[in-house]
Amino acid sequence: MAEARVRSAIAKVVNAAWVRPFLFLIFIVVAWDLTIRIFKIPAYEIPAPVDVVAVLWHDWPELLRQAWPTTYATIYGFVLSAAFGIPVAMLIAGSKTVESYIYPLLVFSQSVPKVAIAPLFVVWFGFGIIPKVISAFLLGFFPVVVSAVQGFKSVDPDMVDLARALQGSRFHVFRAVNLPHAMPAIFSGLKVSVTLAVVGAVVGEFVGSNSGIGYVMQRSIGTFDLPTMFAALVILALLGVILFWIVDRVERLLIPWHVSQREEIVFTS
Repeated sequence: MAEARVRSAIAKVVNAAWVRPFLFLIFIVVAWDLTIRIFKIPAYEIPAPVDVVAVLWHDWPELLRQAWPTTYATIYGFVLSAAFGIPVAMLIAGSKTVESYIYPLLVFSQSVPKVAIAPLFVVWFGFGIIPKVISAFLLGFFPVVVSAVQGFKSVDPDMVDLARALQGSRFHVFRAVNLPHAMPAIFSGLKVSVTLAVVGAVVGEFVGSNSGIGYVMQRSIGTFDLPTMFAALVILALLGVILFWIVDRVERLLIPWHVSQREEIVFTS
């Protein structure tokens, strides 16, 4: 009986959602180390995992201090993306005229590399946090708009007509029908947006900054300090994962019915 309980506990741990990615990460690190040893790749091309871990262990106070400006810029840019993206999506989904004017311009704006226009933000706004926030906002804005537009347009017209037949005002119909139905799509866009906002903040730091993880990476590249550069990449990856997890937690709080349905589909499949 006790042995069966132990086996059940081990099986539960192995099948946990966080264990499989962790095991795969260990596999990647081991393969990385073995590749360097087998092919004798020099350290100035690819650092060994132990060197990267050593930098993370010894320099973590400095890396943590440099991570805060990147985190601030990412969060501010992401919040602006959501604050402006969702209302714009509502306008596009609710009006064919607005869609014909705005949507093509949004698509066109995505073809412009943000690295190419980021120096303009430095010229206009200096070397502070504003250029980084704008870069994060620009990269995170489009996914929010596209996903939210798709969510608002996918609302069943019969449900809207039924709500209006019950003498619901435009605001009540939107709050009771349109918004709840579009929330899963909106959160899908927000999850993509928050990870792209990290990239946008780093792009802003590459162009002109004296702090942040992007600044650490640029300085490391200039001095060929690859272990520090890889350690900075690890910090960025952790930042993106943490912010994605926060958005996922908020989704579970606001629309738990959709999350439970999604998990049930994944489990049964």
